[in-house]
Amino acid sequence: MPMLILRPLELADADAALAAQRELDADDFDFLLGYSSKRGFGEFLEQLNAHEQGIGLPEGWVRSALLGAFVDGTLVGRTSIRYELTSDLLHVGGHIGYAVRPEFRRRGYAGQILHRSLDVLAARGTEYALVTCAEENLASAKTITRCGGVLDDIVQVGQERTRRYWVSTASGQRL
Repeated sequence: MPMLILRPLELADADAALAAQRELDADDFDFLLGYSSKRGFGEFLEQLNAHEQGIGLPEGWVRSALLGAFVDGTLVGRTSIRYELTSDLLHVGGHIGYAVRPEFRRRGYAGQILHRSLDVLAARGTEYALVTCAEENLASAKTITRCGGVLDDIVQVGQERTRRYWVSTASGQRL
C-alpha cells in the first residue's frame, strides 16, 4: 500500500482541496472547515495557521490542525485534529474528524489517516483520543475499532445518534 502522509495544505493544493470540498458537500460534509470563497484559499491557509496557534478562534473552537492526507502527491482526504475538548466536543465532536474523498474510499486510507492523527496527538501528550461517527456510518465505526477504538456510548443529538469511541494514542496499543 502506498505511504500516506499528513501535512498542512499549501497554495499549490488549492484546486484539489476545493474539488474535495465540492465532492464532500454532496455528503453534507465540510472538507475545508471554515473556508470561505469570499476570502480565498490563501487567507484560509493563514486562518488554519492561526487556529493551530490558538489565535482568532471562533467561539466554541479550540486549537486545531487541519491537515491534508496525501498519497504520491495526490490529496486523498484530510484530518482535523483538535488539541483540546470543549464540553460540546467531549459530547459529540471528539479530537479527530477525518474524511476520504469518494474516489479514494475502500483502499484503507481512512485507517491510515486515523493512525497518523493519533500519532500527532501522542506527540502533543494526549494519551487517549475521542473519535466519533454517526451511528449509521458503519465504515467509520469499523475504521475506529480497527485502530483500537473502544465504544464508550451512543449519544442522541437532535435526530442524530453518534457513536463515541476512546482510542489510545500509544502506537503499541493500537491494532
